[in-house]
Amino acid sequence: MHANDLLAIGELARRTGLSVSAIRYYEEKGLIEALRTGGNQRRFLRGDIRRLSFVLIAQKLGLSLDEIEEALARLPQGRNPTAADWKRISSEIRRKIDAQIAALEKVRTDLDGCIGCGCLSLKKCALYNANDKWGESGSGPRVLR
Repeated sequence: MHANDLLAIGELARRTGLSVSAIRYYEEKGLIEALRTGGNQRRFLRGDIRRLSFVLIAQKLGLSLDEIEEALARLPQGRNPTAADWKRISSEIRRKIDAQIAALEKVRTDLDGCIGCGCLSLKKCALYNANDKWGESGSGPRVLR
């Protein structure tokens, strides 16, 4: 690896728009990994610009730092990720987002039915007590016990 392939933390901050303290935080969380010079200064791969950009975009999409860390852990260490690496990560996140969308659409549909129903019955409510599952164990406040 050539010295020109490495960035000082200040240069990484300038290129990503992040503060140096934010970069240190992401390093502490294991989202990026610094190499150290003989003088113990941090140096980062140019590919860390993309890793940090991914972190910022993923956060805007609503992913938690744990989810972001999980995704980044699947990328290769010691070399810049390829387009295929990023596509694989994108596909995995897309599957999660599609599942969340499906769950929200179901809630929306159930909510429309619930508001339209107007029963206000815990025994009949398809959202709160689907198929009267709590009634199977007898009467009374089963959920609250």
